[in-house]
Amino acid sequence: MSEKAQIGVTGLAVMGRNLARNFARHGHTVAVHNRSYNRTKELVEEFGHEGKFLPSESAADFVASLERPRRVIIMVKAGGPTDAVIEEFAPLLEEGDMLIDAGNAHYLDTRRREAALKERGLHFVGTGVSGGEEGALHGPSIMPGGSVESYQALGPLLEDISAKVDGEACCVHVGPDGAGHFVKMVHNGIEYADMQLIAEAYDLLRQVGGHSPSEIADVFRGWNEGRLGSYLIEITAEVLKQTDAATGKPFVDIVVDQAEQKGTGRWTVQAALDLGVPVSGIAESVFARALSGGADVRAAAAQAGLPGPSATAGAHQGDLQADVEQALFASKIVAYAQGFQQIQAASAEYGWSIDPGAMAKIWRAGCIIRAKFLDFIKQAYDKSPKLTTLLVDQYFLDAVSGAQDAWRRVVVTAAQHGIPAPGFASALAYYDGLRAERLPAALIQGQRDFFGAHTYQRVDKDGKFHTLWAADGRPEVDA
Repeated sequence: MSEKAQIGVTGLAVMGRNLARNFARHGHTVAVHNRSYNRTKELVEEFGHEGKFLPSESAADFVASLERPRRVIIMVKAGGPTDAVIEEFAPLLEEGDMLIDAGNAHYLDTRRREAALKERGLHFVGTGVSGGEEGALHGPSIMPGGSVESYQALGPLLEDISAKVDGEACCVHVGPDGAGHFVKMVHNGIEYADMQLIAEAYDLLRQVGGHSPSEIADVFRGWNEGRLGSYLIEITAEVLKQTDAATGKPFVDIVVDQAEQKGTGRWTVQAALDLGVPVSGIAESVFARALSGGADVRAAAAQAGLPGPSATAGAHQGDLQADVEQALFASKIVAYAQGFQQIQAASAEYGWSIDPGAMAKIWRAGCIIRAKFLDFIKQAYDKSPKLTTLLVDQYFLDAVSGAQDAWRRVVVTAAQHGIPAPGFASALAYYDGLRAERLPAALIQGQRDFFGAHTYQRVDKDGKFHTLWAADGRPEVDA
């Protein structure tokens, strides 16, 4: 074969097919391969006019159609299927070639694969891709990890097909080994929290405010023109405006209220626990989905008639719509602050040297959590690259402190009306935990010392201490 492709894609389901088309549309010759050759033929027959594709039926022919260093994008299911593809292609590659996993892989799997392939002289590039099938085709946000050397050969192609903001590519080298997939995982965790908060805002406006879905859609459209402007707010308005053609009812009323999940939110929470980072807002959003999906438990509760508030709650004390907007914005800030803190903690743990401001920059377009206020996050880290939390940056400090009275009213109203609002409540509790001069953790340390002799530290002396609880209560220094 005389002509060579600059990049190849194996795995031509919707995401893989659209990425291949995106490369072709940008003038790159693209090698395409799929386990079922029919899917490869269908891609070329249907979209061959968009650019130059080199289809191959076998893995060997596919690899042979690529220029060196070979760049092979893997777009198959995470886990075993990805490992199977790696084992199929790695023996066909030569030193310096690269395998790029652009699926939603667990970052620890990516670290394992990267280390194993490095021993074989191959580059493994775990790459987060956000934006769904439309983003894959028209310009996603791309978060590649892997070596600096691999990015030098791969980066220009990824930057070319990524989303752009003011001419800047929404793609940057995140860091070594699993850094790219870790950041994509946290992106998805923030996405979970953002969606849960939006859902709670809708619930309050409907149940307390008495607004119809169509009316709430108009509220969200208004919010999208302001500081809450984002992709998720935009599509929420569209979903709420939709009417079911079969019944004439609001679309949102004919959908079963059980939210599904693919696992990246759960991974985010698990990783945060390992790192010791409190991502309570993200965790509550994951648990809220789990609760919604617990049909048997919810049915048992309904059958038992679990009582709600004993007294009829009065009207919300304030402008409900304005207060919910404040609570939504403040809680959103907390979710992002927690996510960025987790990225910084992992970067320190694994030596990744991730630039958090660069992450905010590449999330401004193409991805699901793209939002206007990501510009302010980027500015915050530009000013203070080692910022401990977004909440102490002046813009976010002013926004959250200015929102807190409304935020508290919303949480109180939700509780009084018996409306679950775990996202709003946990975000407020996190905020109050950060600003507290003294937390009740001192009592917990006393309890731990009492039952397990785990020791404690004192505010007036250095060292660790243990109290002889069963004796006369005298403290003694733990040697």
